[in-house]
Amino acid sequence: MTELDFEFLRGFLKARSGLALTAEKRYLVESRLSPICRRFELETLSQMVTVLKSGRNSGLEKAVVEAMTTNETFFFRDKGPFDLFKDVLLPRYLAARASTRRLRIWCAAASTGQEPYSLAMLLNEASGRLAGWHVDIVATDISTEVLEKAKAGLYNQFEVQRGLPIQLLVKYFKQNGDQWQISPQIRAMVDYRPLNLIKEFGHLGTFDIIYCRNVLIYFDKPTKTDVLHRLANAMAPDGALLLGAAETVIGLTEALSPDPVNRGLYAKAASETAAPMRLTAVR
Repeated sequence: MTELDFEFLRGFLKARSGLALTAEKRYLVESRLSPICRRFELETLSQMVTVLKSGRNSGLEKAVVEAMTTNETFFFRDKGPFDLFKDVLLPRYLAARASTRRLRIWCAAASTGQEPYSLAMLLNEASGRLAGWHVDIVATDISTEVLEKAKAGLYNQFEVQRGLPIQLLVKYFKQNGDQWQISPQIRAMVDYRPLNLIKEFGHLGTFDIIYCRNVLIYFDKPTKTDVLHRLANAMAPDGALLLGAAETVIGLTEALSPDPVNRGLYAKAASETAAPMRLTAVR
């Protein structure tokens, strides 16, 4: 792969997915795209670039973007954001939405489904308090390949051992050979949809809680700012946004403000709403 080929791929991936690759990531591009060359019977990455430039192979374009998308995830990843949901956010919105009995949650980078399914299991565990409620969990990802895996709800032994408490494995999963499948009841709680975060997502509507964790780190500053502004617009006036531990809104947007107690939690800034969120610390 020549330097010009690499620069083309950097621009292509930035335009299609928001992924901002530094020059040091050339090895990553080569390692992830070489299997795509073989799949499409292309001899070299330079030949792949030529086909991409022609704009005549949408399947190849999609495969290149999906190959470069990071899909690292596991059940109850980092634990804190799920304790926060169970101990703070869910009680808050049960009180705040008592009149409508409706709650909308969005997992904006759902990958293979472990995050939305973790939330669904927590909601099912709290089903006694949710009688008569309508709860939506919308889960999106740019990769249709990982969404198909998420919809199937099939995970190998390694995947169910990463972060999933044994009591929830026994309660919500059924072993099928060397795979474990999450129950139809939990699968039915999640609505999976393909979505590219750098494109318009206003059609999804307004959400009470948005999980957008560990995806902004792959964007450059202007893209982060744009996505954060649009996430703020997708939040209810008292809505909650959860970002990854390495992500922040500071220096990027004034539309969101960090919670003073709970790291990774953000509300609409006071200037954006008349009722900014105030939450109690997780204990």
